[in-house]
Amino acid sequence: MQATITQAAPAGRLRAVLGRDPVDLRRQDAWLAVALAVLASVLAVTVGSGRHPDALGWTLLLGAHLALVWRRRAPMTVLWITVLQVLTYHELDYNHSAPTPASVVALYTVAVAGSFRRTLAVGGGVVGLMVVFKLHDGMTGVEEIGRITGWVLATLVIGSYLRAHRENVAAALERAERAERTREEEARRRVAEERLRIARDLHDLLAHSITLIGVRTSVAAHVLNADPDRLDRAAVAQALDDIADTCRTARGELRTTLEVLREPDAPDARGPLPGLHGLAGLTRSVVGAEVRLTVTAGEVPPAVGAAAYRIVQEALTNAVRHGGREDLTVDVRVSAEPGALRVLVRDDGTGGGGPGTPGFGLVGMRERARSVGGTVEAGPRENGAGFEVTAVLPIDGATGGTR
Repeated sequence: MQATITQAAPAGRLRAVLGRDPVDLRRQDAWLAVALAVLASVLAVTVGSGRHPDALGWTLLLGAHLALVWRRRAPMTVLWITVLQVLTYHELDYNHSAPTPASVVALYTVAVAGSFRRTLAVGGGVVGLMVVFKLHDGMTGVEEIGRITGWVLATLVIGSYLRAHRENVAAALERAERAERTREEEARRRVAEERLRIARDLHDLLAHSITLIGVRTSVAAHVLNADPDRLDRAAVAQALDDIADTCRTARGELRTTLEVLREPDAPDARGPLPGLHGLAGLTRSVVGAEVRLTVTAGEVPPAVGAAAYRIVQEALTNAVRHGGREDLTVDVRVSAEPGALRVLVRDDGTGGGGPGTPGFGLVGMRERARSVGGTVEAGPRENGAGFEVTAVLPIDGATGGTR
């Protein structure tokens, strides 16, 4: 049994790289606001046009930067707070270069966090407000409008591009995680199927062999107890030889199954599948019942032949175990139908299917049939004498393998 399960989740690694803790993000935004405030303070007293800020100017300038701490949580609110303070700051003719970085970050945040329509609306609104404040400046105002509009559009385009990139990355993450889940589910399904197959193999092998050993042991015990003074040594020896043969056969099949577990990738680990050609030997090995075998089918797919063999094997085991009579007769008929193989195992015992808690035999037969797309019906015969198992196994399009 072998299944390949992803040991390292690529989606998980990628998310670990790209994912951020909200607390860390707020801390980063706080440091960003502080850094931009320091840069704005330096610009306000060194370069650019306009007068140095007074108390009101510093309040407006630093207030616009303070709002950036919450830019990820409420980007629109932060944008309009920043825009209103910056416009008022410019209208009072304070240094015009100082608030530019904060304005760009607020615009970028809205573009990268919102939809394309909202970005267009925000761009139009910001440009419109700026035009209203600049129209009274004449030709100089028009030139300033063009320059500021260019900065606004460039910022929004960059933010929109990065938003699209992040959406693509998120979609790739989702696809990778979905593929990862699919692989793991497929691995679990294969493990379950392999465990079920091994359980069927062991059940078919051990149940059949143990039943034969039990019957032959009973025969030997009966011979020993029937007439101790005239012991039929030949009969006892034959019974013991039969038990030894059954043990050797069971040991060989068990070893084949264990080889599958130890070396699942070995080319011949599973060996040849049992099939219709093995039914004659199977029926001859049965002790405690007279088995009549009739096979009128030709070559069938290996998976169908193996399923038929295992169904007959289990049906014979149940017949011997639950037959309830010493002169038990079992008819086994395997015939070809249009597009299917029909398997019929019928006994004339008195035990039916065996009262009480059912075992795994009938369940295993139905699973064998389902593995090749077939069906199994089992139950007492119509006249109440004996038990009957009927399997119909499609031949056309049969795939897979069973043991």
